[in-house]
Amino acid sequence: MKMFIFSVLASLLAFTSLTCGYQMSWENWNGNSQNRVNNLDKTTQPHIIFILVDDQGFRDVGYHGSEIKTPTLDRLAAQGVKLENYYVQPLCSPSRSQLMTGRYQIHTGLQHSVIRPTQANCLPLENVTLPQKLRQAGYSTHMVGKWHLGFYKRGCMPTQRGFDTFFGSLLGSGDYYSHYKCDGPGMCGYDLYEGEEAAWEQDRGQYSTLMFTQKAVDILAHHNPQKPLFLYLAFQAVHSPLQVPALYLERYKSIPNLHRRKYAAMVSCLDEAIHNLTLALKRYGFYHNTVIVYSSDNGGQPMAGGSNWPLRGSKATYWEGGIRAVGFVHSPLLVNKGAQSRALIHITDWFPTLVSLGEGTLDEDLNLDGYDVWEAISEGRPSPRQDILHNIDPIYTKAKNGSWKAGYGLWNTAIRAALRVGYWKLLTGVPGYSDWVPPQTFSSLLLTNRWHNERIRWDRGKSIWLFNITADPYERVDLSLHYPHIVKKMLLRLAQYNRTAIPVRYPAKDSRSNPNFNGGVWGPWYKEDEDDRETNLLTNYLAKKRRKKKAKKKKKRKL
Repeated sequence: MKMFIFSVLASLLAFTSLTCGYQMSWENWNGNSQNRVNNLDKTTQPHIIFILVDDQGFRDVGYHGSEIKTPTLDRLAAQGVKLENYYVQPLCSPSRSQLMTGRYQIHTGLQHSVIRPTQANCLPLENVTLPQKLRQAGYSTHMVGKWHLGFYKRGCMPTQRGFDTFFGSLLGSGDYYSHYKCDGPGMCGYDLYEGEEAAWEQDRGQYSTLMFTQKAVDILAHHNPQKPLFLYLAFQAVHSPLQVPALYLERYKSIPNLHRRKYAAMVSCLDEAIHNLTLALKRYGFYHNTVIVYSSDNGGQPMAGGSNWPLRGSKATYWEGGIRAVGFVHSPLLVNKGAQSRALIHITDWFPTLVSLGEGTLDEDLNLDGYDVWEAISEGRPSPRQDILHNIDPIYTKAKNGSWKAGYGLWNTAIRAALRVGYWKLLTGVPGYSDWVPPQTFSSLLLTNRWHNERIRWDRGKSIWLFNITADPYERVDLSLHYPHIVKKMLLRLAQYNRTAIPVRYPAKDSRSNPNFNGGVWGPWYKEDEDDRETNLLTNYLAKKRRKKKAKKKKKRKL
């Protein structure tokens, strides 16, 4: 009877720890979890928890001076290593593709925009993924949350790309409660999956931040901590639509702008979710041999409540506000804890860093663009990375005044591109929305009517910029006319990178993607045998061509 009562109480405790708005004492779990760890033979391979959040602005964390309260993130970062020279890509799919492959967009064909749900496109299957490498090293690999790397055929699904299990959404956004997404008139469908099937039975209409956290905790509860675990938790938050339980909105009554108020509440809910996840790591005996990586996928969107102040620009731009991200590493395994790293780090670096940390192998034929930066993070050593190709997008809108002449005959400055070398940053083409949006912008007025924004008018007509990012992180002083020799060197480097680029993969909309043809669910629509048929047609075509060539050669010999 006592055992029964104990099990009931334990179940209630686990449930209430995840209930909206409830937080248990961090310290209370330390003693219990320490005892449990002492009773376990610790695996030599660390557990890896990678938390990727969506559209969190550079300023939207407490330790960057935000009015948004993030006590969990602040504490984890303060006890770990804050990454203050850390870069991602300006949009969802590009960042996720580079995390999964350790390769730049120019080397996967995903240089342009994001992967649309109506496109026959996904992370190219020939690319080896991070979970595949970790699984080879003996890890159990689990994904919870947003995929956004394509799903037009079964081979593109997360469970076909290295994850043992998957629970989450395939698209880039959707309703936080109903898990439905519309991509145009008559193109609406359900988007919540368990493995490779729609998760109708598991769906209770729960807010996705809480639902994903619950699932992550369930994975921890059922996994043996003596065996290495890789958990990729990709939250939908804080991407639009701006939806959040009312309890969190109450905390931000003082923010007059509704977008900012909802956004702030979403960040607070996210912070509590990570608090509960960390408690679960302690409770189930994982914490003392775990590496937690926290990262945003791109900059914030001011029109949807995000703030990148004092950085310039926003999500979808190559200004610092679009690509410089909130990031930190928290782990008892760090050598230097409570540190701030200025080492140059890019999202491609997680692939080799985590595979090496997990005692996996890095083959030369992977052709990685990332570097192993663990010693730079953990011990404060110099970063092996000296440059970052932010991107080259040959099909983006061309700069009207861009030309080969403006690029000294080395590069067509009409093309959208951005490159970092040391402390220099070069941009060409149309970098995107270039304003600085200060915190006071979030008044009761709509952002479109703001008057105190720092509008940049002298940029019109330009197609090339150069900044010393170390001295001028806010990109206020363009030095392109003062240092033409630096500009030329960087343009030459861009041209060198461009010679290694593969063609852009950005197919047209495919009507077969309509969820109405798939039981009302977004999911694979492209039949696998179509690939076989296309391959056979290509093989037959090439064989026919070879036969014709041979026949011509024979004819010439006879003559």
